[in-house]
Formats: sequence, C-alpha cells, structure tokens
Amino acid sequence: MTALVRAVGLFGPVLAVMVMLRHRTPGRREIAALILGCGWNLLALAGVNAVALRAGWWSYAAEGGVVAGVPVDLLLGWAVLWGGVGVLALRRSSLFLVAALAVWFDLAVMPMGEPVVRLGDTWLIGETAAVTVALVPGLLLGRWTAEGRRLMTRVAMQGVLAMGLMVVLPVALSGVPARPGWTLGLVVQLSTVPAALVAAAVGEFARTGGGTPLPYDPPVRLVTSGPYAYVRNPMQTGMTAAYLLLGVLEPRFLAGAVVAVAYGAGLAAWHEDAQLRGLHGEAWTRYRSAVRPWLPRRRPHAGTPAAVVWIAGGCDRCAPVAGWIVRRAPVALTVRAAESHPTGLRRMTYERSDGVRAEGVAAWAHAAGHLHLGWALAGWILLLPGLRHFTQLCADTFGAGPALTPVGSAAGTRYRRQG
Repeated sequence: MTALVRAVGLFGPVLAVMVMLRHRTPGRREIAALILGCGWNLLALAGVNAVALRAGWWSYAAEGGVVAGVPVDLLLGWAVLWGGVGVLALRRSSLFLVAALAVWFDLAVMPMGEPVVRLGDTWLIGETAAVTVALVPGLLLGRWTAEGRRLMTRVAMQGVLAMGLMVVLPVALSGVPARPGWTLGLVVQLSTVPAALVAAAVGEFARTGGGTPLPYDPPVRLVTSGPYAYVRNPMQTGMTAAYLLLGVLEPRFLAGAVVAVAYGAGLAAWHEDAQLRGLHGEAWTRYRSAVRPWLPRRRPHAGTPAAVVWIAGGCDRCAPVAGWIVRRAPVALTVRAAESHPTGLRRMTYERSDGVRAEGVAAWAHAAGHLHLGWALAGWILLLPGLRHFTQLCADTFGAGPALTPVGSAAGTRYRRQG
C-alpha cells in the first residue's frame, strides 16, 4: 500500500502533465511558465513541509527516498500537480477556478494518503499555508509568464526562486548551518559581492533587455550595460563565486562550482552564442570580442549605452562629487550641471540612453558602473534591495536630501564629457 501511494503521488501528476502537453504543444513562453510554476511550488512546498513536521500539521511514515523527513517523490508530485497541471489548466480556466479545484482535490486526496501521510488535527492550517505561499503565487507567476506581463514582478520572483533552489535549500540540507558562527558571518559578508553582481545582472536583463534570466523567457534586446559591460556571464560568474565561498564551509559545494563552470563554458556558451548571433548579428560579434565570458574587465566596455549624470554645480556638497567622477575618466558617461537640465531636478540624477533613470544614492551607484570594476561593485552592492533605501535614508538624514526647489531649466555648466 505504501509503494502504491507513493507511486500514484508522483506518476499521477506527471502523466496528467504529459497528456495535457500532448493535447496541445506548448510555446516557448508556456514552457517557461511550466518550469517556473513547478519550481516555485517545489521550493515553497519544501518550506511548508519543513514547518509542518515541526508544527504537527502532518507527518510521513516512509523509508527510502526521504530527505529531512519528507518523501521526495510525494514532494515532486505535489509540485508538478500544482505547478504543472495547475499552470497548464490556466489555458482554458480562470485562476480562481483552477485554485479552487486544486484545493478541493487536496482536501479530498490527502486523507487518503494513509499510511504514508499522517494528518494532524491542525492539518488544515498547513493546507492554508501551502495554498498561500505555493499554489497561488505559482499560478500567478505561470500566468504572467505565459502572457508576458508584470516583468519586474516576474524577475523578482525568479530571483527568489533561483536563490532558494540554488543556495538556500542546498545550504539548509547541508552541514553549513552547524559551522561556527564567525565563519558563517564571514562567508555571508563575502557573499555580498557575488550576490550584488547577480542581482545587478538580473536587473539589467529586465530594465534594459525586457526579459528574464530564464532561457525560455529571454531579453529581446542585447544587454551590454551594468555588469555586462565588464563580463559576459555575470550571473554564472556570481553563482560560481558563491559556491566557492560555500565550499570553504562544505566541500560538496565545490562540485556546484564545477557544474556551474561546465554549464557556462559548455552548453550555455554554445547555445547562447548561436542564439544571440542570430538575433543581434554584428552587434553581438563586436560585444563578444570585447568582453570576456568569465574574467571581468578592469574598465567597462566602451559600447555600453551612453548616460548623463546631472549634479548641481551650485551645491557645496554636490560639486565635489562631480569633480570626483570626472577625475576618474568615466566611460560613456557625461557629467553635467543640474542647472542646465530642461525640466528641473531635486536630486543628483542619472539618465541613460536606453531609458534607465535613477536619483540620489542610486544615481551615484549607476554612475560608478562607468568608472572601473571596484567602484562598479560598490555601486551594485548599494543597489541591493533594502540597502539602497537604507543608504538613501542615511544620506538624507546627514544633509544630502533633495533640494527644496527644483534646479534646472536654465543655462548651466557642463563639466566634461567622456565618450
């Protein structure tokens, strides 16, 4: 009976997905939606199950194929049911109906999971938690991906998913949490650099390229700005560096670094080169010849989109910043006095030719990306979620807040242009 429950729990949802895919061949976006829906549910349900075992919502009586007390086959089947069957069902049904049917099916089937699944008196609380953090967000991510909507939200959710599946979950299942606190703290601090590199690269994919890191939902424009002005594979470089740092605490993560390098230098390089050459032609060829895939440049690629940083020349605190940038000979960045801005500004402002715009601390962080790798890394760290807002709050507190009245729309001083 135990083997039958586990077999049905895994192969039932898998066969349902296969039948639905055979009925109608999915397009590229639908494949992306399917991958993300399953991935999101796998990560979220792993977390829910970890809490469930501690809270007594339910438990499992199984031997073999069990990780942290959870049968892997049942977890995968649950993720495929909600993230695969559920996302594909959105082809013809509303999100509300799909979610309602999924919950109804769960309520009917979970009590039948005996003797493998043992439900506690409060298992409905766990079911509610699973629906809230796994089912509904997974369906939304799948629908938005299939329809090409809510790009920044999708990118943010993909970032959470990638970090969870590639870092948080492996770390939680390893011996890393048991290491001494000082080593954990040191590795976490050092990991800020690869995290900033990856986050900045993902942001450029969305803002500049109009796409996501997932190969089935890629940017529509060639991205050569931000980290891509220094290295062609910033995401893979950042993840490899993160695994190398984790390898200091748990040698098994060194295997992850080897896999990341092998994937990036092999399959990804071959596939992406052919794809990008076909999409962007000579522009990709020039970029490829100027920027290395793994070893970053010291200075940014001159083909990065041109930008202007506007800084008030009549401000005692601001003018030195303009001079500091100019002395470092920025690449593809023009420094101009805010007094000459056509519409008026209240903060230091960065404007790039591809439409990217930032103010205050974020403007300095973007401008730093035009100097050299060291300052670019500092800028990307400042742009990390949460840190940017905290830094801006500190700057405002210490007197670097916005001007009381807009500066601009009048003749001003142009400091210097670096092309």
